[in-house]
Amino acid sequence: MMISAASQSGTVSAMSTQIAVRLPDDLVAFIDELVASGEISSRADVVRRALQREQRRRIAERDLEIILRTGPDPDLAAFSAQAAKTPLDID
Repeated sequence: MMISAASQSGTVSAMSTQIAVRLPDDLVAFIDELVASGEISSRADVVRRALQREQRRRIAERDLEIILRTGPDPDLAAFSAQAAKTPLDID
């Protein structure tokens, strides 16, 4: 099922697809604890954040492989230094 959110201007701001997943009871309990504590708003939000975190980790891993293969780029040294100070878990 596709769900879209439209702004007042009529442009689509986000698209999502509803899926079903089976998780072990211990993971469901962990997710429910996060939601019950108010730390995260919903089960779906927990899963979304975890998948986004994994996506960022894989991108960083790919970038590292490129740097290790090609060597550092001196033009990006300042950018890299700043990026290293930025938390990876930004929501």
